[in-house]
Amino acid sequence: MEFLVKSTRPETLKTATLVVALGEGRKLGTAAKALDDASGGAISAVLKRGDIAGKQGQTLLLHSLPGLKAERVLLLGSGKGELSDRQFRKLVAAAHGVLKNLGGGDAVLALGELKVKGRDAYGKARLLVETLADGGYLFDQFKSKKAEPKTLKKITLVVDKAELADVERGSLHARAIATGMAFTKDLGNLPPNLCHPSHLAEEAKALAKAHKNLKVDILDEKKLKELGAGAFLAVAQGSEQPPRMIVLHYQGGKKDEKPFALVGKGITFDTGGISIKPAAGMDEMKYDMCGAASVLGTLRAVLELQLPINLVCLLACAENMPSGRATRPGDIVTTMSGQTVEILNTDAEGRLVLCDTLTYAERFKPQAVIDVATLTGACVVALGSVVSGLMGNNDALVKQILKAGEHADDRAWQLPLHDEYQEQLDSPFADIANIGGPKAGSITAGCFLSRFAKNYHWAHLDIAGTAWVSGGKDKGATGRPVPLLTQYLLDRAQA
Repeated sequence: MEFLVKSTRPETLKTATLVVALGEGRKLGTAAKALDDASGGAISAVLKRGDIAGKQGQTLLLHSLPGLKAERVLLLGSGKGELSDRQFRKLVAAAHGVLKNLGGGDAVLALGELKVKGRDAYGKARLLVETLADGGYLFDQFKSKKAEPKTLKKITLVVDKAELADVERGSLHARAIATGMAFTKDLGNLPPNLCHPSHLAEEAKALAKAHKNLKVDILDEKKLKELGAGAFLAVAQGSEQPPRMIVLHYQGGKKDEKPFALVGKGITFDTGGISIKPAAGMDEMKYDMCGAASVLGTLRAVLELQLPINLVCLLACAENMPSGRATRPGDIVTTMSGQTVEILNTDAEGRLVLCDTLTYAERFKPQAVIDVATLTGACVVALGSVVSGLMGNNDALVKQILKAGEHADDRAWQLPLHDEYQEQLDSPFADIANIGGPKAGSITAGCFLSRFAKNYHWAHLDIAGTAWVSGGKDKGATGRPVPLLTQYLLDRAQA
């Protein structure tokens, strides 16, 4: 999809479809009023018939209005007063739902007059373009019958001249984020027989080959063993698929500038191991690599924007399978940090690959580290699919992430990491147990990771509830938290 930004009078534009806002009570917005005047009151005449009231999300398509160059005019109900982010997204999605089923190859949106709470022209453009681009996502590469080719190829945003630069910047950032989200969703939606650790390594190599300021290192089983990554290797030992720690170095800032680091959980399929999961819904455990996928998607956005920062992305990739070689409950392993872990549940495997990867991240002397993981079902119980769980050892970093989530409309919610929770991880046989019992499961998982992140500013995002949609025809990866992570890095680049 191509997005353009223009400052012109909408009534003068030649387009397949022109979209304008209509307030509740059939109140014509500024753009709609201009069209009505140019068409000799044709829109007002239609409104008198009562076909649309202007309530949020209502649409009415008008054809061949006199005096206009647009073939169609789409009236979009905007309701009363200021909109929330969610209401604005729903309006844009309603418009897109009509546009994508029309025959026209382009459309013009004159919606700049709409007020969105807390959003300036840049912020509105971000939401609008992200919603439109994400709404066009399709994953049908394994369907024998492909979807019909999209007719809608180009969308033009009409704005006031004073807002032109801000809207262009918002559109640019939104397109990069949407590209990253699509990349993340493609990886997440791939079947696990194809998307295994080695496949993710090949995807990383392809990215590095396409960008001169991106380097990649692939750490195989031999290298992980040399590093003493006993927890990481324990997860993978029951699978025929070899594990990989994938390390990508993006150099966008000064050579001596400390990097930011993103760490992604990449369990390409999670049976639970010997502590096997129930059969129902187990197919969705292919999404247990969405942390790694979202890190790659964020990197894709950063590469498109060429942000002036240094970034290290570390992907902890393994498959968790039961076999005669698999890790058993009760096994004790030694992590890269030297701490020992009693594995009480082999389905608490994400923290085992992450703890060694967090230790490895120390060598880059990062400004801050954010790990991203579909870590706990307890987080889904606590927060549902609306917001991601957030924990960290540095208040300033946590606040930056929360702020980024608000700006990106990809929110997180902070959970506590009080010392009392650490006691639930006590083991009589090792330094630490890998689970802390039935209470506060998301928090004790965060407590576990915190023990391997003491030497830098660290935050943990639990995206178990936000990374994918379960069941039914709408099942699939969401691309979150690419918007949040990209916004965090945008903020750092502009600081």
